[in-house]
Amino acid sequence: MINIKKDANTFYIGEQDKKDAEIHYISTEKDGIIVDHTFVSDSLRGQGVGEALVKRIVEFAREEGKKIIPSCSFVKDKIERNEDYHDVLAR
Repeated sequence: MINIKKDANTFYIGEQDKKDAEIHYISTEKDGIIVDHTFVSDSLRGQGVGEALVKRIVEFAREEGKKIIPSCSFVKDKIERNEDYHDVLAR
């Protein structure tokens, strides 16, 4: 199981000062979050870590009643391809 931790404007795997993977967001003035960056270290690539981070940011958006504005191409692709995530996609 992947242990995803939360910090200010980020969800990450690893330690706070040495993140092995992360997804970063910026809150908007309205009910949105701009997801602007995703990183997965070489040691974790190919293990579904990026997808797990996207799933976690989607869960967070639902919990907070926010819509995701994906400026990160990886996140945009994952959300657009998964119909279960379309409810949190800003249109």
